[in-house]
Amino acid sequence: MPTFQATDGVEIYYQQWEQESALPPVLLHHGFIADGLTNWVLPGVVSALTAAGRHVITIDARGHGRSGKPHDPSFYGESRMAADVATLLDLLGVETVDVAGYSMGAVVSLILTTRDARVRRLVIGGVGSAVVELGGVDTRIIPAADFREAFETGDPATITSPAAAGFRSFVDAVGGDRTALAAQAAALHREPIPLDTITVPTLVLAGRDDVLAGRPEILAKAIPDARLAVIDGDHLGAVRVPAFTGELLAFLGTSG
Repeated sequence: MPTFQATDGVEIYYQQWEQESALPPVLLHHGFIADGLTNWVLPGVVSALTAAGRHVITIDARGHGRSGKPHDPSFYGESRMAADVATLLDLLGVETVDVAGYSMGAVVSLILTTRDARVRRLVIGGVGSAVVELGGVDTRIIPAADFREAFETGDPATITSPAAAGFRSFVDAVGGDRTALAAQAAALHREPIPLDTITVPTLVLAGRDDVLAGRPEILAKAIPDARLAVIDGDHLGAVRVPAFTGELLAFLGTSG
């Protein structure tokens, strides 16, 4: 199982689908609770990219999937996850990379792009104006405290937030570590991201019914070379809509 140690010792899992390509590898970063398998492999995004001849890399963020799951919130936050991606790119000797991130992974990808000159093209999905206004995912829709309540209770029937209850069902379906995920919920990124420093071509992909990606046009306008594509789907479903993969493939398949 391919893993590496993050700079703070957490074991991070990743997977590669290697092939020769004139274009750089594509690194995919999943959303909260998900992992590379559920966010990118099962919806067919990886198979579509490999069929197009791309070298693909997925990473399971700390606390998720097959990566290490410390229970201390100090080990979490999207900034740490961005550092993990940079460490993986160093390990693999990647000099140029296309990056796509969804929801939490979109925040990770934006932070990475502000720090790392290796990013050539960027796709961010499942987020909207909250990235500009709050510095991360939209906790106005589901506050971090609601996530913690949903993950810490032994009885899902007691969860008071319907939206958080849906995420608890997702955690249980994938067998996630609720304590580790609650730690990430307590460490969500809340500092301004210098979006105006992102100079690479960027695609903002938002589901029309995704309440967590509200007003995505505000995010697209905050990034100098970004365009917006609105597709069908809600937060958990948009990545499975064929248009999501179609937009991603067309955008990342462009040279230069």
